[in-house]
Amino acid sequence: MRKNEVIITVIILMSFILGALFYPRMPESMASHWNAMGEVDGYVQKFWGVFLFPIIIILVFLFVILIPRIDPLKANIEKFRIYYDDFSVVLILFFFYLYALTLLWNLGIAFNMMQLLSPAFAVLLYYSAVMMENSKRNWFIGIQTPWTLSSEKVWNRTHKLGGKLFKMAAVVALLGILLPSYAILFILLPVVLASVCVVLYSYSEYQKEH
Repeated sequence: MRKNEVIITVIILMSFILGALFYPRMPESMASHWNAMGEVDGYVQKFWGVFLFPIIIILVFLFVILIPRIDPLKANIEKFRIYYDDFSVVLILFFFYLYALTLLWNLGIAFNMMQLLSPAFAVLLYYSAVMMENSKRNWFIGIQTPWTLSSEKVWNRTHKLGGKLFKMAAVVALLGILLPSYAILFILLPVVLASVCVVLYSYSEYQKEH
């Protein structure tokens, strides 16, 4: 097993152990979803509230393992595999963090959910930007537009810009810690703007090339 796979396996085991330990202390109807203001607006039965996240983490892990094996351009993925492996661990830790927050909330510990999610999203965005900057053309990871997939030069230029923009988005997401009422805007708006910019940029670069 690769190093990242070992770490993720440990995280999965920890999530099931936590679920088993705290299961008796969980309410029969568990809070499972929060709106943009950090208020609970969804509940699930106890079993799913405790074990849904660990199951999701397993599914994400399987997807992480599968991508480098089935991509027709998997040789390119190997060129930035170290960044992909690091990001996979950060992604799984992100889900584990969400799971821990869910358990704490249902134990009766009061906090602003959006305020605590902001730094987690910031870290996830930053590591996605690092991987983006170093990625090579493939069919699963990165900015997938007809123009990036058609030209290696356009791919490289677009992902360099995308990396910078998503790092900026990560910094903006941190503002949600100071202004939790607007946290969802600090998280989503920069991501949407960055995504629109890189799509338009990839089209523009492709037109210049041809």
